[in-house]
Amino acid sequence: MTALLKISGAIDRLSEWVGRWVAWLVLVAVLISAANASVRKAFDTSSNAFLEIQWYLFAAVFLLAAGYTMLRQEHVKIDVVLQHLPRRAQVGIEVFGLVVFLFPFVFAVVDLVWPLIVQAYRSGEMSSNAGGLIRWPVYVLVPIGFALLGLQGISELIKRVAFLAGKADDPLRALRGRSAEEELAEEIRKTAEGGQ
Repeated sequence: MTALLKISGAIDRLSEWVGRWVAWLVLVAVLISAANASVRKAFDTSSNAFLEIQWYLFAAVFLLAAGYTMLRQEHVKIDVVLQHLPRRAQVGIEVFGLVVFLFPFVFAVVDLVWPLIVQAYRSGEMSSNAGGLIRWPVYVLVPIGFALLGLQGISELIKRVAFLAGKADDPLRALRGRSAEEELAEEIRKTAEGGQ
């Protein structure tokens, strides 16, 4: 179990790293959007490529950060009944959900989208919009994002099984500390103190 927990820790670090870097794509999308709006207003010209790259960046953020979101336990959950059960029962249900729903879904999505990527790459599929972009790079984000989500699912499964076996603490205990907003405020404060 110790080796599996080390693998889980490595997956968690990967998800954390990807999530933190992908967050910068939001800034890139905002800058592109602002530049596009400014050029359109000032020079009455633009390109559909600017709009499409924003869509591509949004897709990258949404897809590539799914594993990070799972790591942080920030996916939407409806815990009306679950919250009234003992913690071990909650974890058992989460294990069931990972094995029966998440893993088959990840596999099915990757399996179904791969032929579309190959076809788009071979055909050089382009956007139908004038000045649009090639499509296969954004299609590739789907299996990469789902693979990262599946990896994080493996990590979550390891942590939950270890908890049920009495080999690890509650996987949510560490996350019940500070919120994402509190962590961001702490990072800003550290950066401000470092610059003075």
